Amino acid sequence: MDPHLLLSTATLLLSSSLATIIYILAATPSVVAPSLGERGRKRRGALQEGGLFPLAEPVIRKISGWIARFDLNPWREPLDELLRRSGYAMGLTADEQLAMMVLSSVSAVAPCALLCITSQLPLFLWIPMGMAVGAMVPHFQLQESMRERFKRVCRGLPPAIDLVALCMGAGADFPSAMSFVVTETTDTKDPLREEFQLILQQLEVGHTRAYALRLFAHRVPTEAVRDFVGAVVQAEEKGNPLADVLTIQARMLRMRRSVAAEEAAARAGVLLLGPLMILLCAILLILFGPFLINGLGF
Repeated sequence: MDPHLLLSTATLLLSSSLATIIYILAATPSVVAPSLGERGRKRRGALQEGGLFPLAEPVIRKISGWIARFDLNPWREPLDELLRRSGYAMGLTADEQLAMMVLSSVSAVAPCALLCITSQLPLFLWIPMGMAVGAMVPHFQLQESMRERFKRVCRGLPPAIDLVALCMGAGADFPSAMSFVVTETTDTKDPLREEFQLILQQLEVGHTRAYALRLFAHRVPTEAVRDFVGAVVQAEEKGNPLADVLTIQARMLRMRRSVAAEEAAARAGVLLLGPLMILLCAILLILFGPFLINGLGF
């Protein structure tokens, strides 16, 4: 067979395949941005803050439309749970988080290629490594956002519990006391305020107090939150005075934070021994180094 005919046929088939792929990608609609609930509120806030996200948001929704065509449920479910525990950072969905990872991976190609060209490093090795690291950066940022959210919730829980107990001691019921805490919190981005708002919304739609609090413990699975939820649910089941239980719980959380701070201070003292020894050796070397050099005859 004529080799020119084979080459022309292969070129035609390759062009047709590329044209089909481009058409399918272009015809895939972008994912509709969430506009309702906590996710929609976070999306509106992220768009109003400015920065790079409003510029990248249409591209992210387009890529997430391509990702939605694939069966990636084993990845979507853990990502959706991580997004829920991070407070729906930027109002992203699981597909949009995957799109962020893809976009970050592609964005890492140019810096890696420039580094390889200037440093004469092998492209075939460093570009895939750079793309892998770029893909993991949004995931690490999401995990850090989740940890920071947990820390802020645990830090603000004792004074909030004290205020709830004080309101209940003055005659308010549990939802009214939580509503007062939400109203008095001036920081609208406070994660504990957001969690209390979600609890109140679930109570308003008819869920029981135990169910709403257990969902709170599921969203923020820390020891302090689990103890608080367990104490409230147990007091409700046994009929104990809730205000007294909350006062004791707030005192216990403060004591636990004090113990944790003392343990952290003790660990810091031990960890400082290594750098101090290195610093001491450096000072001794500076002081006695010239004498050693003269004594050895250098």
